[in-house]
Amino acid sequence: MHYPPAHLETERLNMRPLVAEDAKIWQPFLDSDEAMEFMRTFYPPEIKYPALYWIGFALNRYFEGRYGLMALIDKQTSEMVGQCGLLAQVVDDLPELEVGYHILPQYWGKGYAPEAAKFFINYAFENNLADSIISVIDVGNVKSQRVAEKNGLFREKQTIQLGDDVYIYRKFKSA
Repeated sequence: MHYPPAHLETERLNMRPLVAEDAKIWQPFLDSDEAMEFMRTFYPPEIKYPALYWIGFALNRYFEGRYGLMALIDKQTSEMVGQCGLLAQVVDDLPELEVGYHILPQYWGKGYAPEAAKFFINYAFENNLADSIISVIDVGNVKSQRVAEKNGLFREKQTIQLGDDVYIYRKFKSA
């Protein structure tokens, strides 16, 4: 199976692999203190175009077979509203498959994150990619915790991931 697929869709969203041109749309997310409140700045401070670095990181994930986020495009407006997808992770020294999601702030509260995350959870299970899916969520990020819970993930534990205090939410394939 090839990931990322060229095109996926839900009722309201088209999903496609990220491309370098998405960086211009994504830069406001990285510039938003509110959007970045619970996210680690993972790019070096000397980087002039952080969004391009972010997209390059995703493209590298695709290339290395570590899955990656995909662009979420609203079917009605054709605007990019965020990113969601599967991410190969290592948590507490164990390989895991995570569903990750980030929505541009102007689209918060419209249900895009739960819709896209639910799709990718089902995609992973239907394609036998893992027996369980996790979400790694900062302990203070109540909005993302609600998204996980809406999709049937339960809070399994609290741990440290890349120096941050996080909850691990999990859903088993059989659940």
